[in-house]
Amino acid sequence: MEKLFESMYKLIVETSTNLPKDVRRAIYEAKLKENAGTRAAMSLATISENIRMADENVSPICQDTGLPTFKIKVPVGVNQLKIKEVIKEAIAKATKDGKLRPNSVDSLTGENSGDNLGEGTPVIKFEQWEKDYMDVRLILKGGGCENKNIQYSLPCELEGLGRAGRDLDGIRKCILHSVYQAQGQGCSAGFIGVGIGGDRTSGYELAKEQLFRSVDDVNPNEDLRKLEEYIMENANKLGIGTMGFGGETTLLGCKIGAINRIPASFFVSVAYNCWAFRRLGVYIDPESGEITKWLYQDGEDVDLSNPPANEEAAASSDSESRVVTLEAPITEKQIRELKVGDVVRINGIIYTGRDAIHKYLMDHDSPVDLNGQIIYHCGPVMLKDENGNWEVKAAGPTTSIREEPYQGDIMKKFGVRAVMGKGGMGPKTLQALKEHGGVYLNAIGGAAQYYAECIKSVEGVDLLEFGIPEAMWHLRVENFTAVVTMDSHGNSLHEDVDKSSLEKLAQFKEPVFK
Repeated sequence: MEKLFESMYKLIVETSTNLPKDVRRAIYEAKLKENAGTRAAMSLATISENIRMADENVSPICQDTGLPTFKIKVPVGVNQLKIKEVIKEAIAKATKDGKLRPNSVDSLTGENSGDNLGEGTPVIKFEQWEKDYMDVRLILKGGGCENKNIQYSLPCELEGLGRAGRDLDGIRKCILHSVYQAQGQGCSAGFIGVGIGGDRTSGYELAKEQLFRSVDDVNPNEDLRKLEEYIMENANKLGIGTMGFGGETTLLGCKIGAINRIPASFFVSVAYNCWAFRRLGVYIDPESGEITKWLYQDGEDVDLSNPPANEEAAASSDSESRVVTLEAPITEKQIRELKVGDVVRINGIIYTGRDAIHKYLMDHDSPVDLNGQIIYHCGPVMLKDENGNWEVKAAGPTTSIREEPYQGDIMKKFGVRAVMGKGGMGPKTLQALKEHGGVYLNAIGGAAQYYAECIKSVEGVDLLEFGIPEAMWHLRVENFTAVVTMDSHGNSLHEDVDKSSLEKLAQFKEPVFK
């Protein structure tokens, strides 16, 4: 199979950089439903532009390329050990070429392997079948949406929905609750795979397996088909919307599967996936290793630039929004003038900081003066050019809530005036923003190419020993766009949407499926 390496490398690159047609159609339909001039419309326009840029640049759609997971069916007699070896070689090359972010971290030491290889990574699952060709599928599922996976043990009590019993109606409640609890932290609008039954392990495996189904397919099980349709209709009535900004579309796809269980256990497992649904597959000739067919690419292609929408229209048509330009160092007076809903354009220097940086800053001095500065929750994809200079290949925001234990204290300690990420933060940070004079800025999750275009140069880097995603990068930006979603007056759009969607969730409390 001399062509196998080339085929696997192509699959990895295409999965990271080019969304399949069924996903593009789902996003297009969401754009048609969204009200013009809203923050949700602005977000969908940005997402659409990012998809186009990733395709043209052959660069990651989202900087978090996740934990590569392969699902492979092979004819009897095919050497699975050889396939695994070739996949690892292709993963390492794709990482070196900037098509994947180095994401494999030793769980005990925190050391990043640098090539996406290590114990347990990538995930490769084999299955034998009677056909004479190989079916190879890959999903790149980032940490933000992976962290919103959830598993329910029935019966249970659910916020807003009451008791969920061991029946189809209890399953219905669990699925609706899973969408509610994700809010915008998993880069909504999203897709979900649901696994009913099994044990805790096989339930989650079944849920993730559903994500390999086509968005357009029809469930052959009549009860599950009806449930999928019900969820798609009603989850979008929760009003969570794209990025959790509110809006008409919260869920882009729902696929449900069921397996047997033991009498004592009844699990409902939900695998949440962001809008950047990077899942592709190929058929491969087992003799030559060549690709004979690409999967998920059937049907109509759509032009995501239509219907047109842009952030200027979103800001100008909303009477409560305005566009404000910020350049650090930012004063407390400037911060106090900002309010939830303002669209911010950032020029100048920003500093990245994720989990390792926040933990470090709690007990150490900062390597740079952060007074009046902006911290960007981001783990970029970086490569060195031929002159040895760092180049940004992808740089969208990471989920901010992970920094909740640290953020308020760090802002006060170092004088940070703004933090930027996605999905919002909690009450501790909100209180600190009010006391200290700070804001939270919500960038568009997954828009790694859109934001990389706004980064004009890399001015420096500190704490590179933490690994590329976790280092503190000094980035010079122009017109870097985000929305104020938590301000210095105690207001939080995330808190408001959560409260509103919980109230809407309660309308689904009464039984539907008997």
